[in-house]
Amino acid sequence: MVSIKAHNLSIQFPVYNAAHRSFRGNFIKVATGGRFSSDVTNHVYINALDQINLNIQNGERVALLGHNGSGKSTLLRAIAGVYYPTGGSLEVEGSISTLIDLHQGMDAEATGWDNIILRGLAMGMSRAEINGRKNEIAEFSELGDFLNIPVRTYSSGMKLRLAFSVSTSSPRNIVLMDEWLSTGDASFSEKATLRLIDYLGKASILVIATHSEKLAMRICDRIVTLSHGKVENDSPVISQEKDFII
Repeated sequence: MVSIKAHNLSIQFPVYNAAHRSFRGNFIKVATGGRFSSDVTNHVYINALDQINLNIQNGERVALLGHNGSGKSTLLRAIAGVYYPTGGSLEVEGSISTLIDLHQGMDAEATGWDNIILRGLAMGMSRAEINGRKNEIAEFSELGDFLNIPVRTYSSGMKLRLAFSVSTSSPRNIVLMDEWLSTGDASFSEKATLRLIDYLGKASILVIATHSEKLAMRICDRIVTLSHGKVENDSPVISQEKDFII
């Protein structure tokens, strides 16, 4: 069964060379709402996630809502396996697609064709799966002969086309997003949006971090509000027709 289960999940990041500075102790706690702390050795830590309890089941569309620094992106990266819990536990069942950093695994000196393989491998695709999909990926990207030359020669829009085409080529049980994706290229945007809608529709679980309550209510059935690394509220969205037309 596809699921995400966090129990007292905590993630701390050490702040090096900060223990001796004046912004420690009570000053830190007052100034940051408790997001910083220090241990018995006076080393300073950022409490990025603080005892998060979360249970996401098959079929749920969950929005992570909160201000900058609330812990939304850290939680997404923890689910993706980028960050390991420093406290508590996190259990994830199902294959994951991370539409957070689309360029992860790509090499600017390699060709477009090579980067289809590199990005696919970074996503967890097998070489056989990549080889079976690479022609479709190439066709969707509309990059043509540019796939034969290094990605460093591409415009930002061309790089995004390639990364998006690979990232949405293989359905996954769990899709993680940091805000709604935009290709930025007007001529490519419409078909990319349709592809993204289809891709998300095939996922068993969607978790999207966003600042927009309107977006959250439009595409999700549950909103988890984070503040200073803690769950402030977890509630269902009042029933309404859902769609991904942004």
